[in-house]
Amino acid sequence: MKTKKMIKTLFAGLLCGLLLLALTACGSSTPVIGISQYGEHASLDNCRIGFLQGLAEAGLTEGKDYTVDYQNAGFDDNVAIQIGQRFSANNVALMCAIATPSATACYAAAEDKDIPVVFTAISDPESANLTGGNVTGTSDKLPVTAQLALIRRLQPEAKTIGILYTTSEPNSVSAIAEYEASAPDYGFAIEAIGVTAQSEVTQAADALLARGVDCLSNLTDNNVVGVLGAILEKTNEAGIPVYGSEVEQVKLGCVAAAGIDYVALGRQTGQMAARILRGEAGAADIPYETISEYGIYINSAALAELGITLPEDVAQTAVEAGAQ
Repeated sequence: MKTKKMIKTLFAGLLCGLLLLALTACGSSTPVIGISQYGEHASLDNCRIGFLQGLAEAGLTEGKDYTVDYQNAGFDDNVAIQIGQRFSANNVALMCAIATPSATACYAAAEDKDIPVVFTAISDPESANLTGGNVTGTSDKLPVTAQLALIRRLQPEAKTIGILYTTSEPNSVSAIAEYEASAPDYGFAIEAIGVTAQSEVTQAADALLARGVDCLSNLTDNNVVGVLGAILEKTNEAGIPVYGSEVEQVKLGCVAAAGIDYVALGRQTGQMAARILRGEAGAADIPYETISEYGIYINSAALAELGITLPEDVAQTAVEAGAQ
């Protein structure tokens, strides 16, 4: 009897093992998209939401045509590197990287295995060395001249714009250069302070205010955006307006922005990824794309709090982003 029981147990175990292997094999046939997001804030969240919408709009269904492995680096470069290495070790079908530190980490991890990388929310892909390989994506290059024109319309007497940025973030460095080149055409001087870590940002904001800037213009700098609420507390107390770079920053309390829609940027990225997953093109064959349209977003409550009057022509085209 014991022998028969042992045989039955072994047979049952063998069946379970075969069933597990079959399920694993079925699961492995569905391509895995590894999504690496540098940190959690609304604009990067919107990129991820839009990316998944773009895949759906392209006719791909999650769970059928692909599965998602979503990881968040918490604004930690070392964690971003680990995420990219994990995706590579797991042989994902495609990596979607949201923000520059995640994109460079994923690209470095994917290169040896030639895994395609699709990035989004990268202002300057060339400065970030995200061109020329099995990589493509979308750029959120800031409409700097439109922002300068908006600030001039809202603050006719302003002379100096303060900007905080991370010295190691290529997007921010190139944006500072563009601001400094274009600002004189609008009668502005740029006062920029660089930081090396998020922990330095609020102290740098104090330093900018001490220098007597007339306003701050925010970039899409990850370290700065991550503590935007703390910056706004300081600037509001000092009576200094902050201009955002996209709609979510205006929702948080920036007075206005000439900026892009990050959900739309994500959708554009997802549609590019769909072409790669379907085998219609390789990432290396698809040039990165820069979103060309931008909107004017305003926060009427923040403008009123700081005594800024919105010109009628700006009001006619602006989108209210503040609390309704």
